[in-house]
Amino acid sequence: MRTGEPLPSVGDVLAALATGLWHWDTASGLVTVDPEAARLLGLPARRTTLTEAETRARLHPVDWNEIVGVVPLAVDEGTLAEVRVRIVDEQGRVVRVVRSRSKPSFDPERRSYELIGTLQQVTEPVPGTAAARNAVTGDWRRSREAFLLDAGRALAEARSTQEVLRMAASLSMPGFTPDGLAVYGVEGDRLTLIGHHGHQPGQDTPFSDMPLTTDYPAAEVVRTGRAVYLTTPREYQNRYPVAWPLTRDRGRRSWAFLPLTAAGRTMGVWVAAFTYPVAFTPDERAVLTTVARMLAQALTRASAAETERELAEGLQRSMLPSLGPEIPGIQVAARYIPTGGGLQVGGDWYDMIPLPSGRFAMVIGDVQGHDVRAAGLMGQLRIALRAYASEGHRPDAVLSRASRFLHGVVYGSGDEQPADLRFATCVYVEADPATGMLEIARAGHPDPAIRMADGTVLMRPTAGGLPLGVDPAADYPTTRFALEPGETMMLCTDGLIETGGHDMESGWRRLRRILEAHHGDVETLADALVQGVHGPTSHYTTGRLADRREDDIALVLLYRPAEGRGPAWPKVRRTLMSVAQDEPERIAEARQHLRELLHDWASAEQVDSAVLLVSEMVTNVLVHTDTDALLVAEVTGNGNGNGNGDGRRLRVEVTDVGDDLPHKRRPGELASSGRGLMLIELLADTWGVSPRGKGKSIWFQLYEAGGPAGPPKGPDSA
Repeated sequence: MRTGEPLPSVGDVLAALATGLWHWDTASGLVTVDPEAARLLGLPARRTTLTEAETRARLHPVDWNEIVGVVPLAVDEGTLAEVRVRIVDEQGRVVRVVRSRSKPSFDPERRSYELIGTLQQVTEPVPGTAAARNAVTGDWRRSREAFLLDAGRALAEARSTQEVLRMAASLSMPGFTPDGLAVYGVEGDRLTLIGHHGHQPGQDTPFSDMPLTTDYPAAEVVRTGRAVYLTTPREYQNRYPVAWPLTRDRGRRSWAFLPLTAAGRTMGVWVAAFTYPVAFTPDERAVLTTVARMLAQALTRASAAETERELAEGLQRSMLPSLGPEIPGIQVAARYIPTGGGLQVGGDWYDMIPLPSGRFAMVIGDVQGHDVRAAGLMGQLRIALRAYASEGHRPDAVLSRASRFLHGVVYGSGDEQPADLRFATCVYVEADPATGMLEIARAGHPDPAIRMADGTVLMRPTAGGLPLGVDPAADYPTTRFALEPGETMMLCTDGLIETGGHDMESGWRRLRRILEAHHGDVETLADALVQGVHGPTSHYTTGRLADRREDDIALVLLYRPAEGRGPAWPKVRRTLMSVAQDEPERIAEARQHLRELLHDWASAEQVDSAVLLVSEMVTNVLVHTDTDALLVAEVTGNGNGNGNGDGRRLRVEVTDVGDDLPHKRRPGELASSGRGLMLIELLADTWGVSPRGKGKSIWFQLYEAGGPAGPPKGPDSA
């Protein structure tokens, strides 16, 4: 260059030195390279912008991890980040080695790094030498610290022995990465191979299980508690002539056998083998020793966790709910989803119990809490219920005995209230598959729901008592009704209803929409209910959910097929409920129940009339007799009240065991009663009073507006 000529540009100088420039912004995830850097990466020699994934594909994966580890250390120490990088082709073969030097900076607002650096091809150094260490990074200490940080984090996250072994095999130690690893454990007076990496099948067979007295380096490490370093094959042969013939043909040149020590006891040995000579300098031995300590701690944690997990899973498997054999005439589907927290079981459960004479019992319940205590009480209560049911007790007696049992378990023999007070809700159903007749006793649990043959869904009010365990003397009245052909009964715990921020009312509306919209068998309906609450599922019966759970869930569906009935068979909606003398508040439930039964009735005015008449009829029983009222409501017909000639009919009947027959009265203007029969005569299409063998029933019928004309209005004593 002549004096006075302009200086060449930086790019020209770098190109002359075969050095490329690159820029990496972790916030945008883009890497920009100049033509020379692109050539070194194996790309066309032109300025190119790559994504991090595209850049990573050109580098050896171990070296990419080295870059990621060195950059934060360089920022913290204010130095250059220097690493050796192996460039690979599409088949993963190393085509060249380049040195990367960069000055990284950190933006605290964007929480990102920005690097501007150079790439220059270098000659591959001999592994295991000081030159190799310097080629990996310009600062051995910084590279070692970055490696140990990554290794410690990776091993700390491993949750099983196999994960620990995989992590150990993937560690890339700075400058002297082994290509063969083995981990031994001590069982009594023997050394047992736990896992290995980098060995051909069968190579470790002679050393897979051996006495601690064997003339083998790993056995000596256990006996003495001190590491053994073998830098050359000759040293191995001289110190361990018996083991050497089994080792010499494996292509290794150096070996390190390090004790795995936990709580002052040598629990095993870590073996690192190299295909090139390693001098095992103090720095290298320090790295190996530190890794061995972390590996021992990780294996100890994993072993303890696996032992606890195996014990817990064994106990939990014995408590997981299950359905019995298939029942002719009834199809049953169930789902059970614990709330998580490492437990496969929680406080919810279901059970199916075979009974004499072909009957069976279905139980679903929820013990307060989601912890181990709740799971334990659930297991005890489930066994007690099964025992009482198998003895032949009726539903009310089964729950009464179960309540006394749980009260005794929680309170013990004393009368003082325990610090950890627990109770359980429960529904016990005894079913006759031949007739579909159900007898239900309920203890503080949500009522069952019925999906009728035409898709109508309504909550089925049933009599109930206090939750189990609250009062050992509590009574549990039973409710009896038939599951008609084509109907499905749903039993569930409150977790299915309230998950997702819902209360009992809004959660029930959500489930009702799913039940009404579903078309399919009972198994797919069970899946639809679970998915409607939690989204797509991932596994069956014992937890088909993602981890976003708020409460345990148990769900049981009982379906009675409508065998032999084609699409033209008359659709019948039928429901019944009882209102006791001491339950006047259930009159409101009866009104709501009838509205749900008539949810698609064409005339809202007729629905209001029917609700008013039901309220009057049930109230009259409670006021004018000393007996309970039994309400039966039935909708028959296939029409929809649109004038197509096939309207539906509502028949409502209220029965009591009183002797006095009702009669019409002429109440005065200020009278507070006596208008019941007048209202029935005014609003019903037809009505009547029917004496029974003991007691009587009063009934009325309404024909859906727009359908065929019914019988003339008036009383009918038939």
